[in-house]
Amino acid sequence: MSVDAAIAALFREEWGQIVATLIRTTGDWDLAEDCAQDAFTRALQRWPADGIPPRPGAWLMTTARNQAIDRLRRAAVGAAKLRELAARHDAADAPSAAGEFGDDRLALIFTCCHPVLAFEARVALTLRTLTGLTTAELARAFLVSEDTMSKRLTRAKSRIRKAGVPFRVPPADERPDRLNSVLGVLYLLFNEGYAATGGEEPIRRGLSDEAIRLGRLLVRLLPAEPEAAGLLALMTLHDARRPARLDGRDLIPLEEQDRSRWQHDRIAEGVALLDGALRQGGAGPYRLQAAIAACHATAPSFEETSWIEIAALYGHLQRLVPSAIVRLNRAVAVGMLDPARGLSLLDALSPDLGSHHLLPAARADLLRRQGRAAEAATAYREALALAPSGPERRHLARRLAEISP
Repeated sequence: MSVDAAIAALFREEWGQIVATLIRTTGDWDLAEDCAQDAFTRALQRWPADGIPPRPGAWLMTTARNQAIDRLRRAAVGAAKLRELAARHDAADAPSAAGEFGDDRLALIFTCCHPVLAFEARVALTLRTLTGLTTAELARAFLVSEDTMSKRLTRAKSRIRKAGVPFRVPPADERPDRLNSVLGVLYLLFNEGYAATGGEEPIRRGLSDEAIRLGRLLVRLLPAEPEAAGLLALMTLHDARRPARLDGRDLIPLEEQDRSRWQHDRIAEGVALLDGALRQGGAGPYRLQAAIAACHATAPSFEETSWIEIAALYGHLQRLVPSAIVRLNRAVAVGMLDPARGLSLLDALSPDLGSHHLLPAARADLLRRQGRAAEAATAYREALALAPSGPERRHLARRLAEISP
């Protein structure tokens, strides 16, 4: 492996740990990021000539820590933090704010996802501090200007300082609610990347990879939290189907996907994660969604999909998450077994989803399956009038063309 490739791999693995440890010891988020960046820059300058050190992660941490010491000394501030940093000859031996979990990154995840921040700020700060994405990359990923993203990050850090948010894993009695925030951020990141098509900004498509990587970290640090494993299973099962869901920039619906292109080793991994999570008892929203994804991923063909099981799982999910979208998905599953009943359930959703393209699109699909082409065409036109531009709109237009004279 080349030096550049080794440093790129270390950046993915070590960035979050270095930043987390420096934030804990200095309390300065910007200083931590700057010193971590300096450490990797020095590695790029020195390692091609000097060779990769025996413990490259420790070298990077020590270099970043020394940079922080130098900056604090030059600023003549933070004497207590300076003494604390100087006392640590090997950052790997430093005590952790994660307490029993032994990893500062876990404390950083919970801090970034604190309820004091708006949801979009939690997302941006999590990606910036734990993955090292630049402000420009984040701006491109979330389709905002670089100035807007910069202000969002600055406000988030300021809000954390002013609110006195502690850098720690919350105590056990506060953890369930805070964990839900963390899982929500990771799932949003995954969906942002998963929804991106082949022609879109690569950094946006990479968000799903980052979400899975952070999900693996969370499961490793919180093995007793079944919903964390459930979310990782859900993301893994969806991601395993990604190679077959796009044709250029166009969506390929599940029933038309070439299942030989699915990553069956990833499906097996997702099913194993789900089995382990379900053995811990109960079934939360992410485990139920993962179970639904497993039904799709393990079916030999679309025609052999267990719609009875999927409809039942959506029924359980609906009781936990009584949202209109969950009800719509259950109606579609029911409609695959009994189209008339499915259409009736969809009709009941008009007050909640009357202005959303998913409702007429679902109606159109069930009507098409029944051979009611004229009614399906009307519903497809209604969905097209409401749908945003992009692959979903192209898919609806294709379906309309298929059934139109």
